[in-house]
Amino acid sequence: MNFKSIIFSSTIVTALALSACGGSNNSAEGDIPSSTGNSNPILQLEDTLLTNQGVDLILYLPEDDLTNIKWQQISGKAVDILASHSKVIGFTPTSSGDYSFKVSFNKNGGATQTATKSITVTNNSSQITTRLAHEVSSGNKVSLRAQIDSGIDTNLIEWQQVAGPTVSLTKTNSTGELSIFFDAPQVSKDTYISFEASVTFDGSKHLDIVTVLVEPASAINANAYFDTRVAKVFPYNKNSPYKDDLTHCVYSNTLTSSCTLNKLPLIAKEIQNSSSTPDINTIMDRVVVSHQWMGDRFKEFLTNNDPHNDIKKLLRATTAIVISYDVRPSFYWAATGAIYLDADNFWLTAQERDTINEAPDFRADFGNDLKFIMPWRYVKNNDYASEYIPASVRINRTASSGLYQLSSLMYHELAHANDFFPSSEWATHSSQMRILDAALSSDFESDQLSITLPLQSQTMRDLAQVSFAGEDADETQKSYLPSDIQTFFSPDIATDFYAYSSLREDYAMLFEELMMQKRFNIFRDVAITNQPTGDNVSVRDYIVTWGQRGRIGEESIKPRVLFSASRVLPEFDSVAAINSIPAAIEMTQGNNWIENLSISPVPSNEQRNAKRTFKINPNQQPTMYHYHHKELPKH
Repeated sequence: MNFKSIIFSSTIVTALALSACGGSNNSAEGDIPSSTGNSNPILQLEDTLLTNQGVDLILYLPEDDLTNIKWQQISGKAVDILASHSKVIGFTPTSSGDYSFKVSFNKNGGATQTATKSITVTNNSSQITTRLAHEVSSGNKVSLRAQIDSGIDTNLIEWQQVAGPTVSLTKTNSTGELSIFFDAPQVSKDTYISFEASVTFDGSKHLDIVTVLVEPASAINANAYFDTRVAKVFPYNKNSPYKDDLTHCVYSNTLTSSCTLNKLPLIAKEIQNSSSTPDINTIMDRVVVSHQWMGDRFKEFLTNNDPHNDIKKLLRATTAIVISYDVRPSFYWAATGAIYLDADNFWLTAQERDTINEAPDFRADFGNDLKFIMPWRYVKNNDYASEYIPASVRINRTASSGLYQLSSLMYHELAHANDFFPSSEWATHSSQMRILDAALSSDFESDQLSITLPLQSQTMRDLAQVSFAGEDADETQKSYLPSDIQTFFSPDIATDFYAYSSLREDYAMLFEELMMQKRFNIFRDVAITNQPTGDNVSVRDYIVTWGQRGRIGEESIKPRVLFSASRVLPEFDSVAAINSIPAAIEMTQGNNWIENLSISPVPSNEQRNAKRTFKINPNQQPTMYHYHHKELPKH
């Protein structure tokens, strides 16, 4: 993916006079209604609205403190309002007509006030749509996306900032999509920033404008656990007994010391004995979200897709679950005892997906100097277990489309939680201990694994620091060919390249792969391939030098799998599971990554009928990154 940095002029746009087929804008920051007087505080920047055009409505009272915000639609064909407690709502009407909205709020601690706004959407259809208007705090990462009709060349899209303080903008233009990214600037009061995306063809310019409202935020303390700006979140259950401490203890820039277990205990403390399963309501009392729909989807996952109660049991070792639009990638963190989940694992509608920040993984360029990569995937019946839907494709999906990706993530990250807080130690921690201190007092089973059944290749450990921690590759490492990596990796007893990144990751990888195979009959592929270069790299350009499906079936690896699984989830019959693991299947050397998809025995007619038949997208690159290890604070 190629990135192009754009630094806009330092001049702040204070007057706009834009008009085209995609809409017009005659408002500017200087024209905003005053927070005093009778002006409508709901700001709508575009005078003309078309169907399939993004609509932005902003509760704009920059001089006032607003609380208890609640939007609702009062007329017109229903649209999705997924941030109803925010100062900003964004949506895309698909039908012409009149629409009305009402927002209630408290200003400066006073009585509840309301304001209404009516808009008219014409029956002309916009050729370009920008998404999604929302509010952020100073320093938050922001992503915005444009969509155009399929017959229009993506390269025709032009972005420009048309209002607000200057930002340094990054945009990426890849096949079928175009997004921009920036960090919200520091502001002293609520300030809006607007961007115009446009396309010009057949002699006409078509445009849409999208707006982000930036709220002021206090400087982040040098000792803050989260030293970059995090999103505004709230307890999913507003009546949670932990509602007063939950967000501060797990996802706040004001957190400078780990909370005590008295203030936020492990979920295990909520159940009668260590072998019990916490009920879903107990778990949901610990959920923190940036959007209510994220908690809804997580609750549905626990209700419908955890038939063995594995995930519920594993969650006993956590204090909270954070699902936010800016969590990317997912991770578990012993400093707070919480698991942090990328909301991309939960969306079911295109509108829900619009609310998620899609900034690229910060590790995307790690290991670029190496001549190899080690991709992985989960497969079921010789097909991808999870569906890949590019961000440029606006479709809804079923819960089953991403079920296995989410399940593997949960098994992995919760293995970490149960490493720091194993069930054998739940009753030993004083409620007065800080969560971090209690976690670090653990007799880590992952440490014992490294002593009893250690990995052997120091070369692979060093290469993992290049690929996953961003260290610079030395000349020897840059010279290694895929065939060299085969000699280092295949005789060793790791299941995946990522296992070499840390003792904790090694331990979690073993448990995750076993559970996916035994619970879902899903197998993990790992391979060593070349690292293609160029602008039009396809998934078929990755040629396999060596690879296996179901590597945990290697006899030398089985004892390590048993060591991990028997400790992470003692209730699971790991001995029986290990005894039924089939032997690993070798990939075909010289075939590409996709050609090596169909290496399992031909499935039965029943299995074939159940085949997922996900269409291979040539732009879908092999997966290297899925997990994230966040360093613990030093205090």
